[in-house]
This record gives sequence, C-alpha cells and structure tokens, in this order.
Amino acid sequence: QVQLVESGGGSVQAGGSLRLSCTVSGGTFNDYVGGWFRQAPGKEREFVAAIRWSGESTSYLDSVKGRFTISRDNVKNMVFLQMDSLKEEDTAVYYCTTGRIWGARHPTSYEHWGQGMQVTVSS
Repeated sequence: QVQLVESGGGSVQAGGSLRLSCTVSGGTFNDYVGGWFRQAPGKEREFVAAIRWSGESTSYLDSVKGRFTISRDNVKNMVFLQMDSLKEEDTAVYYCTTGRIWGARHPTSYEHWGQGMQVTVSS
C-alpha cells in the first residue's frame, strides 16, 4: 500500500521560506511523477509543481516560478518543495502526491495523496 507522509508545514512571515518534505513508501516509483498541490479555503485544489521520478524534468504553476523549487531524493524516496519569497496568497493546505502522467495538472490525474499540511504566510 502506497503511503505519503508530509512534513515541514507551518507559519512564516511574508518573504520567508519553508521547505516541505514528503516520504513515499509502499511501492516502486521509477515511472512516476512526484507533485505538490495546494488548496486554499473556498478554492479548488490547484497544481503547484511536479518532477519526474527519473530524469530532470520539472513543472511549476506560473505564480510560483522562480520562488519554489521541487526536488527529489530517489534513494530515500522523498520529494521536496523549497518555498522562498513566500506571499500571503501562498497560504493553503499543501498536499504531496504521486501519479503516472507527466504534464497532468488536475488532481484526478494523480493516484496517491498525503494527508496535507497547513502553510500560513502572514504580513
């Protein structure tokens, strides 16, 4: 059974940084995509970033390009999201996810999800 366990959320002031981590277990992920989504109150869950489990391809939501960096550790089966220059509008519950379709940005294209963790950015 695939499990995703997230850590690293919390509260930070605008302009600050947070690093989210996700440990994936219970399967083999060589052909997978690792990703992060977020959901703010009253809004739909939206794609934030994705990375191929093999290779160097990454993809980002336009509003986080240049501020967020997704990376992975294949040995430890972990995916990370380094978030810099955080803005109030980045406040949301962030979810780690895995899927098999590169380029997919809708949550229904992803198969397994973490429990989510709150990121709050204040002015």
